[in-house]
Amino acid sequence: MTDSVGEDVADPSGNTRGSMILATAARGALTLAIGTLGGFLASCIHLPLPWMIGAMIASAVQVWFTPGLVWPGTRPLALMVLGLGLGQSFTPAILTAVASAMPIVMLAGVLTICVGVVFSQLFAKLAGTDLKTGYYCAVPGGVIVMAIQAERIGADVATVTFTQSIRLVVVVLTIPPLLALANISQHGEFPMNSDVPLVHYLALAGLLAAGFVCAQIGRWLRLTNPWMIMPCFMAVALCSFDALPSGVPVAMIDAAQVVLGAALGSKLTRSFLMRSWHLLVASVVSTMALAAALAVLATGVAWLSGLPLAAVILGMAPGGMPEMSLTARALDAPVALVLGFHLVRVVLSNLLIEPIWHAAVRIGLMR
Repeated sequence: MTDSVGEDVADPSGNTRGSMILATAARGALTLAIGTLGGFLASCIHLPLPWMIGAMIASAVQVWFTPGLVWPGTRPLALMVLGLGLGQSFTPAILTAVASAMPIVMLAGVLTICVGVVFSQLFAKLAGTDLKTGYYCAVPGGVIVMAIQAERIGADVATVTFTQSIRLVVVVLTIPPLLALANISQHGEFPMNSDVPLVHYLALAGLLAAGFVCAQIGRWLRLTNPWMIMPCFMAVALCSFDALPSGVPVAMIDAAQVVLGAALGSKLTRSFLMRSWHLLVASVVSTMALAAALAVLATGVAWLSGLPLAAVILGMAPGGMPEMSLTARALDAPVALVLGFHLVRVVLSNLLIEPIWHAAVRIGLMR
């Protein structure tokens, strides 16, 4: 609080607003510093997706011993940078290739959601939840999307949020290293990533400002993940007309990965992980089983379609769009194709997850 002349006045706990702001700022700086150190160390040992995975592990270690914090607003800005950075991967030729692959991409999206119906029963048995909650925990539709839809249909939102968060962590920690170790060939009927455009810092400032405006429009339209999707669409549109004014520096993309990794890691507090061991175990086991099943399914889709295997695996993986797109970038898999898979899945998740649940109930699959 402040008095009439604006000086800090102690609150009932003995702190002042100024000291609380300083403490919050210091905690956020410490979390980002630890995350950056973790990312740097991971890059030194050539870990796949090092800046995100390293930051996540380092921040998770931190919050077991002392509170961690990612400053409010930092993650949306990081998503905006990633959206612009990933959107610059598109060229007219790549856009044409993504459009031609769209029937396969849509089929893969529907199959991914349907596989969640099967694994929801496994999760429900392991975790001891009802089938409705198990379904919204198992389907890889994104933490926010699934939590919102779970609330609307009357499932246990806390369990859904916990499980979807653990799923994302497990996927980030397992799929990039496994794909890197597998060294899957990128051959397939799809153009590879384009060269990164040159950076012009004055134009970059304008690009960031325009991306921010697009993200605000996305928020007004109530889109899922508007901070990444809308700037990405803007960058794709500019690239398609060869009008992108500047590339996004690699250092900026790495910094955005640190923020996302730290945001994930800082959620893994002792109380968060210890609140329900059987739920944690069920989340890990069901995620690994789901990821394995989708990888097998993706192998079949890639073989039938001729698309690059690594890109299809990442596109159908039960991970988030930022994480899987960044993995594609790190492994030199077609980023645009992976983005296409996940963008379509976001749309399908909003349109089909609830109808698929009701259809499964009607035909007796969810009893």
